[in-house]
Amino acid sequence: MRKRRSSGCHVGSARRVDQPAGRVGEDLALPSRKRGAERLVIGRREWIRLPGFDAGPFHAKTDSGARSSSIHAEQIVLSDDCSEVGFYTRDHYGRRRWCELPVGGVSRVKSSTGESKPRVWVETELELPGGFRWRTRLTLANRQRMKCSMLLGRRALSGFFLIDTACDHMMGAFDARDGH
Repeated sequence: MRKRRSSGCHVGSARRVDQPAGRVGEDLALPSRKRGAERLVIGRREWIRLPGFDAGPFHAKTDSGARSSSIHAEQIVLSDDCSEVGFYTRDHYGRRRWCELPVGGVSRVKSSTGESKPRVWVETELELPGGFRWRTRLTLANRQRMKCSMLLGRRALSGFFLIDTACDHMMGAFDARDGH
């Protein structure tokens, strides 16, 4: 696989921090949803983990044109009272992981083809290499034919990040010692 490098991009060294992400963000004065605050610059694609499920890494595409975010989901099963949803997801290496989460709701989502469909969404925590964590909504969709198993839309990116579209994986990669 060929790696593309473009001028102006750099790969920073990531290190694990044993503090809550909010405290680290405050100490560094970033990122914050506050208006005018510093933003974390990420690439058009980044590695993401779901720490609550020990799942990932996922290859996530950042898409400021999409309002919502989604994750690849197979065999979606709603509980009888529709309060919980279970599904299989596949990480970057094709490993299947069963996830169960409370249902956040159902929203109509317009796909890139223009077709509007109802989708179940969940709220969960995401993690970038280096340890930054934040909560966001993810709709469940079969993204098997997509290059990236996760899409991060405006709602997930807003307030925390700026996107450098010329670069990929500006946050680096997860440490292999993390077991993912």
